[in-house]
Amino acid sequence: MKHVRVRAARTASIPAILSALLLSSCSLVGSGEEPRATESPSSDGAEQAGGTVVLATHESFHLPKKLVRAFEAETGYDLEVRAAGDAGTLATKLSLTADNPIADAAFGIDNTFASRPLGEDAFAEVTTTATPPAEYVLPEGGDRLVPIDSANVCVNVDTAWFEQEGLEPPRTLEDLADEQYRDLFVTPGASTSSPGMAFFLATVAAFGDDWSDYWTDLLDNGAKVVDGWEDAYYGDFTAGSDNGTRPIVVSYDSSPAFTVSGGKTSTAALLDTCFRQVEYAGVLAGADNPAGAEALVDWMLGDEVQSALPESMYVFPVMPGATVPEDWAAFAPQPSDPYEVDPADIDANREQWLTEWTDVISR
Repeated sequence: MKHVRVRAARTASIPAILSALLLSSCSLVGSGEEPRATESPSSDGAEQAGGTVVLATHESFHLPKKLVRAFEAETGYDLEVRAAGDAGTLATKLSLTADNPIADAAFGIDNTFASRPLGEDAFAEVTTTATPPAEYVLPEGGDRLVPIDSANVCVNVDTAWFEQEGLEPPRTLEDLADEQYRDLFVTPGASTSSPGMAFFLATVAAFGDDWSDYWTDLLDNGAKVVDGWEDAYYGDFTAGSDNGTRPIVVSYDSSPAFTVSGGKTSTAALLDTCFRQVEYAGVLAGADNPAGAEALVDWMLGDEVQSALPESMYVFPVMPGATVPEDWAAFAPQPSDPYEVDPADIDANREQWLTEWTDVISR
């Protein structure tokens, strides 16, 4: 099931970022066609359109080959896609290679990591023909990173389990620490998982400096912390595993759309617990093919690509003209007011927060 493959790929090991810095090569994925050589400059010294545009991205990137071929046919550029690990690893690589970029464009930097490459001036200013809604635009760096998609990490519940047990499901973060939900909640860790980090940031946004007290209460109520999203969802979650014993899990707002059977879903996302993640694309400073990179970013805002994102990468498009599958519209509503933390605050406090969080869960 694609839901397993893509979500497992999104599980991010933050400590592994440091070891990934030692790797200088990137794997090649994408259309599978051989890129043609860059065309020679015209007689007046201006470079002709065409050649290869290289996109650095995370390992979950996927778009239909027909869309890639259409981009190449319409623009004259060949697209070469290089996977550079998870979003955190990608951000670190782009930051460390800001003076010698590994690609022309990048996609997959999210709002939890954006300040790092922006602070290293890894991205150049970019102009697009389409204008994404202001709610997704970064407060700082919005002229360099363009929002492409959005996904919300939310607590999910097994509604069938709760109906069978005659117990009202939780609704809020505070509810998770209530005695009636003892030993029912599982979450991936903040230091070992991207959705785990997003859930942690939701608690920071909700409880401010008291987040560690909340986590203490959560753990005292029997909350289980595992390494990754797949471990939580397909190991401990009752709706994800026949052997699961916990009907409350950290997942995504789109997850209920994957539990639909007979026109009904057996899970639900708690929309008052969500943290918004937005993924961005941009042109790398010093790119060999900046014109191609800008054309690529612009293409990703088009209706065809935006409408392909839900089924290709299980994320919501940011452009209002895009469409989502019927099951998503019916069974994957998005939160109206998700938790957010300023990217600059995340960058300034990430390591300290993770150190303190590790201390709390180790007690």
